[in-house]
Amino acid sequence: MTSSLLIAGTTSDAGKTVVVTALCRAFARRGLKVAPYKAQNMSNNSMVVRSSRGSADATDIDTSGSDPARHAGHGEIGRAQWIQAVAAKVEPEPAMNPVLLKPGGDRRSHVVVMGQPAGTVSSRDFVDGRAHLAEAAFAAYDDLASRHDLVICEGAGSPTEINLRGSDYVNMGLARHADMPVVVVGDIDRGGVFAALHGTVALLEAADQRLIAGFVLNKFRGDASLLTPGLRELERLSARPTLGVLPWHPDLWLDSEDGLSVPAPGSASPAADDPNALPAGTATAPLRVAVIRLPRISNFTDVDALGLETDVELRFVTEPRDLAGADLVVVPGTRATLADLDWLRARGLDRAISTHVERGGAVLGICGGCQMLGREIADPDGIEGHPGARVDGLGLLALTTHFSADKVLRLPSGRELGEDVAGYEIHHGRISRGDDDDEFIGGGRRGRVFGTMWHGTLEADGFRSAFLAEVAGFAGAEAGDSGRAGAVREPSGVSFAAAREARLELLADLAEEHLDLDAILELAQSGPLAMPLLEPGASR
Repeated sequence: MTSSLLIAGTTSDAGKTVVVTALCRAFARRGLKVAPYKAQNMSNNSMVVRSSRGSADATDIDTSGSDPARHAGHGEIGRAQWIQAVAAKVEPEPAMNPVLLKPGGDRRSHVVVMGQPAGTVSSRDFVDGRAHLAEAAFAAYDDLASRHDLVICEGAGSPTEINLRGSDYVNMGLARHADMPVVVVGDIDRGGVFAALHGTVALLEAADQRLIAGFVLNKFRGDASLLTPGLRELERLSARPTLGVLPWHPDLWLDSEDGLSVPAPGSASPAADDPNALPAGTATAPLRVAVIRLPRISNFTDVDALGLETDVELRFVTEPRDLAGADLVVVPGTRATLADLDWLRARGLDRAISTHVERGGAVLGICGGCQMLGREIADPDGIEGHPGARVDGLGLLALTTHFSADKVLRLPSGRELGEDVAGYEIHHGRISRGDDDDEFIGGGRRGRVFGTMWHGTLEADGFRSAFLAEVAGFAGAEAGDSGRAGAVREPSGVSFAAAREARLELLADLAEEHLDLDAILELAQSGPLAMPLLEPGASR
């Protein structure tokens, strides 16, 4: 019989993703076949995966002219479930995140079901009109459960969104469907964690309360013995144990799933503080990289690998003045290219980027950012909500973009700058490279301006090193080889894959040390206990 467990949280960003990832690796190390699962994600940070089950409807929908058979069976899932599958040492697949909502605005999201586009949903549909999504989510869970020893599920937001409980299939709705126990995670770094944990249980209706089996505290700093009186009182009042206290750890970062994790303007990527990054070549001063923090930024993990290089100073920016002194400006992906291009222009960043290039700086546009760098963007069918729109791009590349209803989902690979490189494509925009541009992986290049439709290319160590060497060369020429960045940059030896694997092992080590894994596994295997009820929810 398959065992399962739901990791819920008192709030968004309480640590659900971290705990699920840690448990996936810890239990995989014990020899269990583990699958991560999240019924519904709301995220613009996604990943292309192969539909390894080979279902009849899992077909490639790339109609851009490449061979359809070559890319058959691709789907799209949240990035967090992808990294959780990596942690569990299993092949990522659409069933691990059967419903993905990709916000295209404040009240409208594009829907992906089992890896494939499935229309849109509005904020009004959160209460009604989602029965078909719940059906798909439950079917995917049942399928995973039939093929794995243990399914570790991640909730969304809080399980105590009592205004949305009637249509919930991600938190307690899922737990009730599978009759699985629930562990609630609270972020002690925010304060008020004891009230949040107790209140999460107490506001639930009786049938839901019976499934809440325990708590985990996350991001604790200091002497854990100081928590003992509070933990004892919480257990006395709730009749539920605390199954562990995870410490705050400076060396942790994971592939994030939503905009809450995007660094604030002026701050660095979380990967930038990696103590395991090696000294980088002969550069005498840092390469300064400014990443435009677009309002609807997507796949922002594309720049994580740059943060591992100790001679790269990486910052997210929103103001034209922040580009001053940058060696490389990155225009990242976005879920709404036209809207974010308007935002770029309204802030004067379009002129700042052009001035940056004129002064000898380099620019890298990725997916939506690549489209913005071109001459024109056309949206004849209103894929981005602007039917018939034809908008000028920044004109730094000669390429043009045409939006189509069919989405490109690919896992391409090739060679660039003399190095092997691979990535993934998720986009509605088809680009056509102009005659004035040179070829560049999935896009085009003109001098110091680079554009690619491939996400994830900077994770390839050889390509990343070669690309940074080009940028360093531009910076050295601009400085007259006077020692700013130097015209020559030697490879740093940093391995992004090794750094990610080290983080997953660190997470599992922390789980082994600070969580009662035996009790958690026993809970998952035995199913929910008859837990006492708390008021006021007990009366509902």
